[in-house]
Parts: sequence; structure tokens; C-alpha cells
Amino acid sequence: MELRHLRHFVALAEEEHFGRAAERVFVVQQALSNSIRNLEDEVGVPLVLRTTRRVQLTPAGQEFLIGARQTLSLAAQSVERARRAARGEVGRLTVGFVSGLAFGGLPEIVRRFRELYPNVSVDLRELTAQEQESALRGEAIDVGLMLLPVRDPAFDSRALWRQPLVAALPAEHPLARRRKLRIGDLAHEPFVFFPRQIRATYFDQVMRWCAAAGFTPHVVQEAIEVPTLLSLVAAGIGVFLPIEFFSRLSLPGVVYRPVEGAPIVEIVAVWRRAEGNSPVVRAFLSVAAEVLEAQVRPGGPVSPAGVRASGPP
Repeated sequence: MELRHLRHFVALAEEEHFGRAAERVFVVQQALSNSIRNLEDEVGVPLVLRTTRRVQLTPAGQEFLIGARQTLSLAAQSVERARRAARGEVGRLTVGFVSGLAFGGLPEIVRRFRELYPNVSVDLRELTAQEQESALRGEAIDVGLMLLPVRDPAFDSRALWRQPLVAALPAEHPLARRRKLRIGDLAHEPFVFFPRQIRATYFDQVMRWCAAAGFTPHVVQEAIEVPTLLSLVAAGIGVFLPIEFFSRLSLPGVVYRPVEGAPIVEIVAVWRRAEGNSPVVRAFLSVAAEVLEAQVRPGGPVSPAGVRASGPP
């Protein structure tokens, strides 16, 4: 049984006239008549009563009309669901993210994605970069958002956002009175930082920067989460070099200052190369790029000059 036969039958039942029904479904009258006869042959009972003035449904035809309308409605819904899935508008997406992104970027990305794709279920999982790599391999997440690229041939990645490092200082620190620092200004300061095994590439990037300035940071306290490290800064235990968007995390006793020549750290999206054509993944990446680009545009929520500073140079 073909859907076109059902469409022809419903049109005839509603128009009660072969000519008008044929015009409605864009076929000649003889083709419509043949379609109805084929349908009756397949069902095995007469569905319509043909008279010179009008067409009426038999009792069997009236019952068949109910099912035909339901079938056509379900078919249309299935087609629309398939099209929406192909556009990435339905489905499920599991996103891993490093903790710092909760303070800049991730809330805006998720909010915008849910506005545009309300029928996609989004599951967020806070994971370290290493945990995200494992989760991607095990298909526990679909996309990972992290601060540095992953070098694995099984993955693809896209840089979404580039941010400089800044200095997080205790509010009462003498250097806090300056508008901008040089990395050498921190040579004799105690540092708080991540353990190397948690963010090795980030750690090494900072160490190389400091080494180029002629010193090795003296790390006096380690912690694995950015809020904890900033709390240590507020307590006066040491200084920290976070990415600029962490300056959104306003803690009493902490000030942020730009640093000349600061390295640029990339925020990247990572996904399994084999699933690079997933419509939902493509849709999420598009929204993420759009949102983060808007944030670094002049006048956006967070711009490259978004670190507030005051005091003498």
C-alpha cells in the first residue's frame, strides 16, 4: 500500500468529487480513479460509492478514512523528525568541560544552544582534559571543551577562543596598584598553581614563559580547581596566572592585571573524528563558535580588554 494511494483517497473523501480531488492532488482524473480502484483491490472491499452527482464512502470507507488520516499524519511526522535530526535539531548531546569554563563561555553557549535547539537534550559533565580524552574514546561524551588541543589522530578539534594569561594578585599586593605588569615583576613572588599531572601542557607553557624571563616560579601551594587557587590568592598565599576569562570570577581580595607578552591559550572543542558529520555535533560547534566570537568582539560581554585595572602604570 502506497502513501500516494492514501493521499488520493483522503482527498476524494473530503472533496466528494473525482475532478476536484484530482486537482487537489495534482493528477488527472483517470489517474485518481485508477489509484482508488487499486486501493480497493488491495483492501479487498469497496471504499466508495460512485454516483453521477457525488462520491460517498461506504461504511468500510469511513473506517478506512480514520486510519488513512492517522497513517499520513504519522508519515509526515516521521519525515519532519528525520529532517530535524539531519539539521541537528533533535537528539542528545553529552558535553565534557573543564571547570574553568563554567565561569566564562559555557553558560552562554548552552543557553544559546537550547534556545536554538530546544529538542536536543544536553548533558554536561565537568571533567579534566585527561578525563575528557578517556570519555571521548569510551563514547561517554560527544564533545569535549578544554583549554589546550589534544594530539590524537582519532580526534578532531577546533579552536573556539583564544585568551591571554593574566596575573591574579592579592588585592593588597603592591603590584595590584599597577595597570599592567611584566612577567619579570613576579620573579620573586610565591605562586599557587595546578599540579603538573592535571594540566601538563598549560603548566609547561607557563614555566617556559617564566624561564624566558629568567626565573622559575616558586610554587608554594597546589590545587586542582580554579576557584580554590583564586581563594589561595585572596588569602595572600601567592599569585596565580589564570586565563583572562577567569577574571569573571570576582572574589573579594583578588584583582586581575594584564601582563605584557602573555601567552595565548586556546579553548578548543574536541570530538571523535568518526562522528565529525554528526548534525548535533556540527550544530553545537557552530553555536559555540558564534557565542565565543561575539564575546571577544568589541562591545561583547567579554572583550580582550575585559580585565579591569586601576592605579598608576
